[in-house]
Amino acid sequence: MTSPHLAPSPEPFFTPDPHVAARSRIADFAGWAARHKSAAGVPDPTDYQTLHRWSVTDLEGFWEAVWDYFDIDAATPYERVLDEETMPGASWFPGATLNYAHHALRNLQPDAPAITALDETGAGYEITGRELRARVASVAATLRDLGVGQGDRVVGYLPNTPHAVIAFLATASLGAVWSVCGQDYAPKAAADRFAQLEPTVLITADGYLFNDTTHDRRAASLELTAALPTLKATVLVDHVGLAWPEGGDSGLTVPWEDAATRVEYLTIASVPFDHPLWVVFSSGTTGLPKGIVHGHGGVLLEHLKTLGLHTDLGTGDRLLWYTTTHWMMWNLVVSTLLTGATTCTYDGSPAPLARPDILWELAARHKITVFGTSPQYLLAMSKLGIEPSRHDLSAVRVVGCTGSALPASAYPWVRDHVGPGIQLASTSGGTDIVSGFAGSASTTPVWAGELSAPGLGVALAAYNTTGTPVLDQVGELVVTRPMPSMPLYFWNDPDGSRYRDAYFGAYPGVWRHGDWITLTSHGSVIVHGRSDATLNRNGVRLGSADIHDVVERLPEITEALVIGAEEPDGGYWMPLFVVLTDGADLDDSLREKIRDAIRAGASPRHVPDEILAVPALPHTKTGKKLEVPVKRLLQGAPAEQVLNPAAVDNPELIAYFARLGTERNKRSTHHP
Repeated sequence: MTSPHLAPSPEPFFTPDPHVAARSRIADFAGWAARHKSAAGVPDPTDYQTLHRWSVTDLEGFWEAVWDYFDIDAATPYERVLDEETMPGASWFPGATLNYAHHALRNLQPDAPAITALDETGAGYEITGRELRARVASVAATLRDLGVGQGDRVVGYLPNTPHAVIAFLATASLGAVWSVCGQDYAPKAAADRFAQLEPTVLITADGYLFNDTTHDRRAASLELTAALPTLKATVLVDHVGLAWPEGGDSGLTVPWEDAATRVEYLTIASVPFDHPLWVVFSSGTTGLPKGIVHGHGGVLLEHLKTLGLHTDLGTGDRLLWYTTTHWMMWNLVVSTLLTGATTCTYDGSPAPLARPDILWELAARHKITVFGTSPQYLLAMSKLGIEPSRHDLSAVRVVGCTGSALPASAYPWVRDHVGPGIQLASTSGGTDIVSGFAGSASTTPVWAGELSAPGLGVALAAYNTTGTPVLDQVGELVVTRPMPSMPLYFWNDPDGSRYRDAYFGAYPGVWRHGDWITLTSHGSVIVHGRSDATLNRNGVRLGSADIHDVVERLPEITEALVIGAEEPDGGYWMPLFVVLTDGADLDDSLREKIRDAIRAGASPRHVPDEILAVPALPHTKTGKKLEVPVKRLLQGAPAEQVLNPAAVDNPELIAYFARLGTERNKRSTHHP
């Protein structure tokens, strides 16, 4: 199937300034590789496509170059770069021992800010490199005293504040394993994740800020503690100023101030390259969430590549990326420290009612160079009439965007309302690799609605239904050669069967991610949405994101969700659910406007059967639309078999779609 909005050889929306591109770290890396790695074959440091071709045809040469260029400090050397090229099971840098935390702390300037802590009130404070190292040393010593050793698990029930960063680095420094989730998770949802890990210590906060409200999570924290019987202690963080109850049945508790203010020398354990660093969890819409385990070395190299080369971060840069601790972007926010740049934590709503443009205000005040967000945020800013450029955003050179496909309509808005010289870098990846499959770099052009290119070291392909690579056609997103940050394994998956089934069931030895993409002849990548949510009308397939892109451009629509549901009688029902902006009314005129937009901008074959207004759409906690669960609900599947309500941002909406599915199936039964 061909992409419905792919123009032949379109002109780029944005072309990098050649002088800026030539001075970028990725160009410096390309030049360094050409001089020091004879197989590089990259005569022009700003030629991204040639650099990428080398990175995926000479995996060992490329990843060895990343290792050497970033001067990885290993306690013992590696025997070879790639011992066994298999998926799953690739063995990277066997023999090497190192530690992620050492590299996160070694490039920080002692008296410059390592972390800038921000929140939705506009308040903030800084932690210097020297202070960060001292606090990590103190918390590490506390954890050690509480019985935490190599391989033990430490978990955090925390908002996006420096406490989470410090606790993670302290855990990693010991060779222990970290996992974290935000406090908007109910205690049961957090326990569904953490109990699997049998943690030794829980670190939890008294509450968090969101939408001009302080959310008290003291009772939730104590409930979570009770649900984790393996805990030896709980560290209590005083973040929003609520008094913790004294005594009780919560076992041994340690105030954060006691844990983080000791004077200690930081001793960092050297661990094997593939020693577990953290466990990140899938959305968990059905059953228990999957615990995805990543290693010290794989994350270290992948994040240096992504942040150091693709994002061009280094000493003097400042990154502010809106995220929560349970979204994989938090892990990248922490890894900003690997490059020597300053990272910003942010506690609160991205657009609080009292100050909806607070993130832009903070970006101006703190001279942010890389500003990261989501497509829904940019679209909301446009529809709210927010004018970011009223703030001094002259330091911003990149607006990063991930979480879902960024529609083409957002690109002119960023240019006109944020800044004309800013590169809009749309990225697509996943928790699975805790990084991106495709995105941008300082040397890549940008096409509106498209990702500039596959990432370095990512052997990306689009497979058709026969498993054949295709160009300028929609296909399954696959990766044909291993990456160091692919999961080591899933937690509690002793024979690896769940891991293999998740990614390698369709094409043995090839990673299938579950997205529809188009690889274009001009080198870009178009993401069409989840392949298991494909719209297949009369044999003509279309990605749901292509419909969402068109509909969400309309000023009357805040958000849209289209579903293609196969019916028992062989029919195919394709409803479109829309969330209206304030003051809009879904009358016949607007319905026809939506249909016309889909005919012209996506596909005349995929005009929905019905257009229904809903108060909101359900998402995972990380903001992804619940396309497949909603589809199954509409097909009549019981809600308890479809998804875990604790993993949904607005569980009340599930009843609406379940009821709609039940009513429709009753009509189908009575009226064949």
